[in-house]
Amino acid sequence: MKPQLRPLLAELSAYLQEKAGAQREAAQRSGKPVFDFGIGDPREPTPAFIREALKAAIPEVSQYPSVAGLPVLRKAAAGYLKRRFGLAVDPDREIMPCQGAKEALFHLPLTAVSRERPICFFPDPAYPVYERAILFAGGEPRRMPLVEERTFLPDLDAVSADDWQRTALFFDNYPHNPTGAAAPVAHHQKLLGLAREHGFLAVCDEPYVDLYAKEPPHTAYSVSRENVLVIHSLSKRSGMTGYRSGFMAGEPDLIAKLREARANFGVAPQSIVQQAAAVAWDDDAHVEERRKVFAQKRAVLAAHLKKIGLRTSGEGAFYLWVHVPEGETSELYAARLAERNILVVPGPSFGPSGKGFIRLAMVPTVEDCKRAVEVWPA
Repeated sequence: MKPQLRPLLAELSAYLQEKAGAQREAAQRSGKPVFDFGIGDPREPTPAFIREALKAAIPEVSQYPSVAGLPVLRKAAAGYLKRRFGLAVDPDREIMPCQGAKEALFHLPLTAVSRERPICFFPDPAYPVYERAILFAGGEPRRMPLVEERTFLPDLDAVSADDWQRTALFFDNYPHNPTGAAAPVAHHQKLLGLAREHGFLAVCDEPYVDLYAKEPPHTAYSVSRENVLVIHSLSKRSGMTGYRSGFMAGEPDLIAKLREARANFGVAPQSIVQQAAAVAWDDDAHVEERRKVFAQKRAVLAAHLKKIGLRTSGEGAFYLWVHVPEGETSELYAARLAERNILVVPGPSFGPSGKGFIRLAMVPTVEDCKRAVEVWPA
C-alpha cells in the first residue's frame, strides 16, 4: 500500500506561483518576447552592496543559526522602524527575523489555532498563503470580502461578538496585494481595538509599505503594540526575493512565545543572509531609487490602460488591479492577453471577490513595459 497523505493536498488547486511558472515556460517556447506581469519577482538587480555583504559573510566554519537572529540584524530592523515610522523598538525583545514573509505567515496559525479559537479571518481577494496556512493548521478559514465600494477595506462590523470570541487570528495586509489599496489609520485603530477586546492576534503583513506612489503608508505597530504582529520583508523593498529574508515585530511577551515555537520548525535564517539583510535595512537610498523605477512603470502602464478605457484601482504596493473590459471575464481577458505573450493573473485566483479584475505586477523593466503596451490588444 502507498502512504496516505492528507486529503487537503488533493483538494487544493495548484499554487499560484507554480501555475504562473508553467504559463511563462509555455510563452517562452513561442520564441517571441514575453511580457510577464504575473508573479511579483522584480527584474531590477539586487544592489551591489547587499550582494557584497552576503559574500563577505561566508564563514570558514558553518554552524546552525539561532532562531532569535543575529544582534546586528535585529538592531538594523529596529533602526529601520525608527527612521521610517519614528518607533522606538527594543531590538532584543521586539524583533525576530524570518525566512521571508511567506514562511512566517504560513507558520503563525500553527501557533495560534486551538479548539476554543479555531476561526482565522483573511481578506478576499488576497495572497493565497493566508487561506492555505489556516487550512494546513486545521483552523476555520473565514473570508473578509474586499470590494471597491468600501475602498477594499473589510467590514469589521459584519462579524458577530461570538465569532470574535472564537477567533485566533486576523490576517491584515496593507498596502494590499492584489488591489494596491491603502488603509487609513482608523482601520487599524478599529481592528486592533477588537483584537484587544476579544483576545485574538492581528497579523499585519506589510511587505509593500515602502513601495508607495503618494503618501508613505503607516505601520499598524504605530497604532498599537498589543495583540498585533507586523511582518516586514526585503523581497520587494530591496530586490531580495531569492534571499528569503524579513522580520517580525511584536510586544516582548509575544515575540518570546513565538521564538520558543519557531525553534521547533527549523526556520532560523542563514547567518550569511542575515548579514546581507542588516546592511539592506540600514540603507534607504536604494529603496528610493526602486520607488522611482516602479513609478515609471506605473506611469507607462496606467496611461495605456486609461487610453483603452480600462479602470484601475489602488495606489500602493507595485500592482495594478485592473477592471476587465465590459462583457469579458477575468479568465477570458487574461487568455486574450496571453495570446500576445502578455502574462497577467486573473482576479479570481486571489479569491471570489477578484471576479472582474486582473492583476499586473510591475516587474518587467521600464522598456519592456513600453513594448508590452505596443502589442496590448485594444
